[in-house]
Amino acid sequence: MKEIFIQQKDKIIEFWKIRSKREKGIILSSILIFLIIVGGGSYIATRTTMVPLYSNLTLQEAGQIKAELDARGIDSEITDGGSTIRVPEELANNLLVDLAAQGIPQSGGIDYSFFSQNSSWGVTDNEFDMMKLDATQTELANLIKSIAGINNANVMITMPQQQIFVSDDQGEASASIVLEVAPGYRFEPSQINALYHLISKSVPNLPIENIGIIDQNFNHYDLESSGNFTSGDIYASQQAIKKDIEKDIQRRVQQMLSIMIGADKVVTSVTADIDFTQENRMEQLVDPVNDEIDGLPVSVESIHETYTGTGPIEGTVGSGENDVANYPAGDSGNGDYELIQDSVNYEFNRIQREIIESPYKIRDLGIQVAVDRRKDTIGEDGQPVLLTPAEQANVESGIASILDSIIQTTVDGSYETTTNTPNVSIVFQEFGGMNPIEQPTKFEIPFWIMIAVGVLLLLIVILVIILATRKQNNFEEEFAYTAEAEVGEEISLPEIDEAEPTESTMKRKQLEKLAQDRPDEFAKLLRSWISED
Repeated sequence: MKEIFIQQKDKIIEFWKIRSKREKGIILSSILIFLIIVGGGSYIATRTTMVPLYSNLTLQEAGQIKAELDARGIDSEITDGGSTIRVPEELANNLLVDLAAQGIPQSGGIDYSFFSQNSSWGVTDNEFDMMKLDATQTELANLIKSIAGINNANVMITMPQQQIFVSDDQGEASASIVLEVAPGYRFEPSQINALYHLISKSVPNLPIENIGIIDQNFNHYDLESSGNFTSGDIYASQQAIKKDIEKDIQRRVQQMLSIMIGADKVVTSVTADIDFTQENRMEQLVDPVNDEIDGLPVSVESIHETYTGTGPIEGTVGSGENDVANYPAGDSGNGDYELIQDSVNYEFNRIQREIIESPYKIRDLGIQVAVDRRKDTIGEDGQPVLLTPAEQANVESGIASILDSIIQTTVDGSYETTTNTPNVSIVFQEFGGMNPIEQPTKFEIPFWIMIAVGVLLLLIVILVIILATRKQNNFEEEFAYTAEAEVGEEISLPEIDEAEPTESTMKRKQLEKLAQDRPDEFAKLLRSWISED
């Protein structure tokens, strides 16, 4: 059997020697890919998918759950700084039900259900008051935690001492609350007011002014009865609007100039002057329907009076509407009287406008641009080639034209000045903080990939040696078993003739094979040969 093993090894070596480099690479790559697929498939098939069981836990609650899982022999992981516990996916639902049935996790607080479960006649008044206060704090904290944007809440309530006499002034309660606000969440003033009123109505004798609320970052939430921002909130809001405008304009300018000049060739900065004056006014206008006509007639009154005859008009002398007092009228004579009066009322357009101006306007805008004056080419002295004055002037004029257009369309028209000097600054400077010229680098295989390939090759060699050794042991065992079965018989092995086989040798081998495989036909062949002789 050892000779067979040696022959197989020689065949493998001979097979490997006659292979070309390309074929050897294909063989090794196939083996490597096969091992990676087998290893990856084994990992995916055997790995355990962990899912969150509980999240946003306190350290006390996480410790209780971890101890219970360890007692049951269930694998678990603690992540997110101890606030999340992960368990195998197939056990998550059952564990939720089992732990809830056991009352785990226990937050350590007392709620109103404690009194129904632990009622006793031996509780003193002080103990009852302490348990009642703790239950009130726990219930109020749970109520606050149910609000969107609040992850957790700690409540401390101070109740006044009960007075003996009814006539005494009853004290007021106070509450201090620390909120754990979700990252990036911002409360509106109306939400803060609602939170103050909710807390005030949840505790007896708790006025709103005795409530203090802060978050985990020591930000104080003030009550705004009018719903307006405080001076600090107004300033923060105005600064946020100013920064947002500057950032938006700077991003657009940087994007445009980067396409023209290059992303690493230009740096921009924008400063804005914002007018936050807000104006509310009421306008009541009366305009004609049309400039060519007086308007639409609404009512028309026409009076015509005529009189012809002798003698004065009846009435008191000198007491008429158009007469002079105490002036005697004529005694006789012919008189004519005619009065024509037309009154027309026209309707006009009555316009009532309630105008609320924008809460902010861009009063002025300044844009600063720094351009790298180095080119991407290297001179004979090994230094980057600089832009010529003519090229700098060309670039500057192009940038200035773009920035002037941006300023004119951005600044409010009511703040335009008579000066033609734009608030644009363009400077050419050599950038020292970056290298604009990137030399092509040769592709290099990462060191960790080389280590991984070496480890895989070592594993392949070890696997081949183990398989070969195991096969050799099997051959030796089979050979020993055959030797014991044929004790006393001498086995003669034919010598291997290294010379080329002749025609007679080939016929002899064919006859030997025929005698071994089909002895009947071999006997018939011998009888035919004997009869011919």
